[in-house]
Amino acid sequence: MLLNRNKLGSVRPPKRCRSDMDTTSASDIVIIHGNSHPDLANLVAERMGIKNGGCSVFHKTNRETMVEIGDSVRGKDIYIVQTGTKDANNNIMELLIMAYACKTSSARSIVGVIPYLPYSKQCKMRKRGCIVTKLLAKMMCTSGLTHIITMDLHQKEIQGFFDIPVDNLRASPFLLQYIQESIPDYRNSVIVARDPGSAKKATSYAERLRLGIAVIHGEQKEAESDEVDGRYSPPPVSNSRTRTISVSVGVPEHPPKVKPPINVVGDVNGRIAIMVDDLIDDVQSFVAAAEVLKENGACKIYVLATHGLLSSDAPRLIEESPIDEVVVTNTIPHEIQKLQCHKIKTIDISILIAEAIRRIHNKESMSYLFRNVTLED
Repeated sequence: MLLNRNKLGSVRPPKRCRSDMDTTSASDIVIIHGNSHPDLANLVAERMGIKNGGCSVFHKTNRETMVEIGDSVRGKDIYIVQTGTKDANNNIMELLIMAYACKTSSARSIVGVIPYLPYSKQCKMRKRGCIVTKLLAKMMCTSGLTHIITMDLHQKEIQGFFDIPVDNLRASPFLLQYIQESIPDYRNSVIVARDPGSAKKATSYAERLRLGIAVIHGEQKEAESDEVDGRYSPPPVSNSRTRTISVSVGVPEHPPKVKPPINVVGDVNGRIAIMVDDLIDDVQSFVAAAEVLKENGACKIYVLATHGLLSSDAPRLIEESPIDEVVVTNTIPHEIQKLQCHKIKTIDISILIAEAIRRIHNKESMSYLFRNVTLED
């Protein structure tokens, strides 16, 4: 073997080729998962060329969650793949107990890989409730997690609830690629915002595809912000022993919101309508929007989203609706729903999660995964 020597005569180590196995240093990395999405965890581990760690998560007869880690995690980097599903509460408890078990077993770092963060829609104060996402973030930090990898949070500001680093990955490159490669004549498409709140995301897609945009305005049902709030209730009637002072005089009252009938702002006649959103759960609003788009002359209707929760009777409603295709990623398992509705298509994003894990483990920059991402995305 020829040794490479520098000018001082010392021996230089031979250069190594960069490969996935070399860069991931498989001996120091352990991937474990709960019961929420084992298929995704297996895909990620397979792409990284390593085996899943031995971790058993089960429930006792009294429904308590038990975690048993079979392999040693001392001094290793642990990646816990656990997403949110319809069984959100069990998913959260499994994640917290797994993280705490790794923490008490002297793991070097514990990274929570949570493609869909449960309770992410409860990130605002409503009525006399609370911001549940903030509570969840505190619980995750306390359990021992040192880093979070997630994807397309409902609101980007949720990252501020955590006291640990959060990498909010984007699934939009996969969805954009699907539009360009799998939708015939996509140049004749228009990106549709299901409501004015989705206009920012729709605008981002439209600018990248050089397409027009349409917005569906108006509601068929009351929004959560328009429901009667107990905070506006009148004070209790005073009795003879209680003296109250009225301060309501001069305080202006909020005028009630009057929502116009649902209509489309923009031209969709004879064009392919593509609705984009971050989550598809209750599909009734998507079905209502599709019916309006069909009435306005849309020839085909697609719905694209990152997370496909598809609760209750969503498959039946989609099957009976004017929607031609629903495209979601595999951040949430939905194999049963796909058997019930042939219109549901899945995009695999495990390669993105695997690359994020590899870069974090090797202390490489994550900016490559966020290239061409703007503040509006």
